[in-house]
Amino acid sequence: MQEQVNLREELEAVGIGEILKQLDQELIGLKPVKTRIQEIASLLLVERIRRKMELTSETPTLHMSFTGNPGTGKTTVALRMADILHRLGYVRRGHVVSVTRDELVGQYIGHTAPKTKEILKKAMGGVLFIDEAYYLHRPDNERDYGQEAIEILLQVMESQREDLVVILAGYADRMERFFSSNPGFRSRIAHHIDFPDYSNEELLAIAEVMLRHMNYKFTSDARDAFVRYIALRKAQPLFSNARSIRNALDRIRLRQANRLVADEDAILSVDDVQSVVASDVLASRVFETSQPAVVEQLTDKRRR
Repeated sequence: MQEQVNLREELEAVGIGEILKQLDQELIGLKPVKTRIQEIASLLLVERIRRKMELTSETPTLHMSFTGNPGTGKTTVALRMADILHRLGYVRRGHVVSVTRDELVGQYIGHTAPKTKEILKKAMGGVLFIDEAYYLHRPDNERDYGQEAIEILLQVMESQREDLVVILAGYADRMERFFSSNPGFRSRIAHHIDFPDYSNEELLAIAEVMLRHMNYKFTSDARDAFVRYIALRKAQPLFSNARSIRNALDRIRLRQANRLVADEDAILSVDDVQSVVASDVLASRVFETSQPAVVEQLTDKRRR
């Protein structure tokens, strides 16, 4: 039994401060999410210290629910959470197995149980991340086998909770209906974390970080154009936060490359191949279908 524990030494031994710092650097914004992860990490660290002091303590329930729109960092946070749990000794391996309904539910009688059990076997010692978890429950289809997967998951979440952490993820409103229809899940979930949408400013910062990692950069006019792009794209259907930003940058890079190779006699500098210019952004169909006046305004600014 240890009567005293040096907190700084304990933090350095497990290295969770490094993980939290990495998470903060990886994800723009999401302050409430980072705060909650910090709180969970602190709780688990204190529980680790209590065990060293031989104070009676049950293993805390660690199953979680991540709710929010697509592209808000849920998978990234799940990966970091698995690392924290592993370093603190709450899971053996610290890996993440990410699945959807298709990996768990079979299409005929007798198919679901083996599929679900195989996924659980792979996830043991780490984290099972179930995206769009509400699709497991389809009460309108009497021939659906999702309920069988749910029953197996609930049993394992209780009996193997010292060797497996399950994170359910999806849209907030659909997850709420899912929990209402399956109260067994709600009673086993200890931490409900909501992931807010990114602001326009945060999305711009995310874009610039992504470009920097790929050794690209916006020119001043291109940056202004992308600010407009974000506002217009957010107003359109199927916007997926950072995921949509990444897809937009992929298309911008295609347009930039096409522009550069159009002149076969060009002598290209490092700055040429790194720089995204306004026309690379303004060629997006978002501008054509949304606000033609914006395109004209930005084009005029680029010409001046």
